[in-house]
Amino acid sequence: MSQPPEPLFPDDAVSGIDTLPTPRAWIVLQNAHEVETWIDTYDRELQAVVWRNKLNTVNAGQGICFRLELGGEIYLHTTSEGQVLLDVTEEAAWVNPVISAATGVAPPAGSVWVLPHDTLTQLVLGLSGLIATSCFVLKHEFRLGRSHRIRL
Repeated sequence: MSQPPEPLFPDDAVSGIDTLPTPRAWIVLQNAHEVETWIDTYDRELQAVVWRNKLNTVNAGQGICFRLELGGEIYLHTTSEGQVLLDVTEEAAWVNPVISAATGVAPPAGSVWVLPHDTLTQLVLGLSGLIATSCFVLKHEFRLGRSHRIRL
């Protein structure tokens, strides 16, 4: 008789972290290696938080929220296809030229950016000095129009 597979994340996978960790003060990342290390760590921690909360990840919009030093928030999510979705709040619209310069992508007509997967490192590096705090988001409704049907 075969035993059931071990869970992807054991109960102590995120020891010391409650169901949803509180916002964290941002430490400015200085180079691509630091950004890639942060992305890897963040991804593993988010997966563990999702697992602990027993969330259905289909169309759930899990990701991170960056609260910016000069006001506003950016919600970041990556799709199963590797695209990067950014929802820039109205208060954070001032950061659009920075996002465009960091990624080489023109600003969208609305508030939601759809970026190729290979822009994530440059994006985080470009925004790093502007971020005050970051926190996990377990459900975010991206304000996408009907012409932008993207599987989350």
